Amino acid sequence: MNSEKLKNLKEKTEKVIENSQKYLMPTYSRIPIVPEKGEGVRVWDKEGKCYIDLVSGIGVMAVGYSHPRICKVIKEQSQKLVHCSNLYHIENQAKLAEKLCQISFADKVFFCNSGAEANEAAIKLARKFGYQKGAFEIVAMENSFHGRTLATLGLTGQEKYRKWFGPFPPGFKFCEFNNVKKLKEMITSKTCAIIMEPIQGEGGIKEASPEFIEAAREICTEKDILLIFDEVQCGLGRTGKWFAYQHFGVEPDIMTLAKPLAAGLPIGACLAKKNIADIFSPGDHASTFGGGPLVTSVALEVLNIMEEEKLVEKAKEMGKYFRKKLLSLKEKFPFIKEVRGKGLMLGMELDIEGKPVMDKAREKGLLINVTKGKVLRFLPPLIIKEAEIDEAVFILEESFKEI
Repeated sequence: MNSEKLKNLKEKTEKVIENSQKYLMPTYSRIPIVPEKGEGVRVWDKEGKCYIDLVSGIGVMAVGYSHPRICKVIKEQSQKLVHCSNLYHIENQAKLAEKLCQISFADKVFFCNSGAEANEAAIKLARKFGYQKGAFEIVAMENSFHGRTLATLGLTGQEKYRKWFGPFPPGFKFCEFNNVKKLKEMITSKTCAIIMEPIQGEGGIKEASPEFIEAAREICTEKDILLIFDEVQCGLGRTGKWFAYQHFGVEPDIMTLAKPLAAGLPIGACLAKKNIADIFSPGDHASTFGGGPLVTSVALEVLNIMEEEKLVEKAKEMGKYFRKKLLSLKEKFPFIKEVRGKGLMLGMELDIEGKPVMDKAREKGLLINVTKGKVLRFLPPLIIKEAEIDEAVFILEESFKEI
């Protein structure tokens, strides 16, 4: 690329950044690149620079960028019907609900537009479940993340997200994650549900212990309260099983999904067993755009691709390979404290701040992100191959050397 053309592209990038800063509310600490296109596990910015993307839209692009089957479905469905009110029956919506129930514990599904909305639906379902006996409290976990609406912030156990926005709706309490004794102590006659992420994502890739998951299930069964698993980030193949709860041999009563389900189009889903789902009546909950024809047709194709390309199994295999490579770095760099996670949901905790590493890696063509300040989080597309992992780890190692 000649210098004049590169200069023009840089000017265009700078203009986009300038307009973003001028016209958009300052709700994000944006990284100074402008992605232009993506293919597979790579994206290119407006200046033509290529990156291996281990963020994948924060765990969204599970089947990779520009998958030809996804592009085909979007084109074909957009020429037929993009939106249809939920006042009517939507064929793709019904098919997707059936498919999700077939691969999970659930019997029924409610569709919405995001993980936060899916968790809102779960809150309302749990509250109606407990209404007759006066139970409305939900026990959530410290260090958790469930969304940015007022109710889901009320369930989020991280002060940095909650600051400035209270008071929150009453009835939310926080338990120390993986503390069985504390969990038992927090349950009262007012408790209608326990909610947790089997693997905390924004919380730094922290896994629930088998003992804690099992105890939560036993408590819920014994006390007739609901167990809700938020699998917005850890669900749908990310951990090497269809759902993270399957690692523990324990089923929830309600589960929430979102991120990778529709390959980047907005969707959320609240799944439940029949006796719980049927607590809702017409008018209790709704979503104008939830489960529309376009997004559900794409989500169906995502699930088909994941099955046919065996991406759940590949996430398990590539996760083991990636973890091994990250552990090899731990042997070389004393500031690496721990590598943790399951499948292709991995975290590397450092003794140093993670942002300089993230910035250096980006300069070298690798996109990663940081959570909890010192945890490098890796959520690559599930289609990633060994050679691409090798390339990413090489860049990461070079970045560590220069920090």
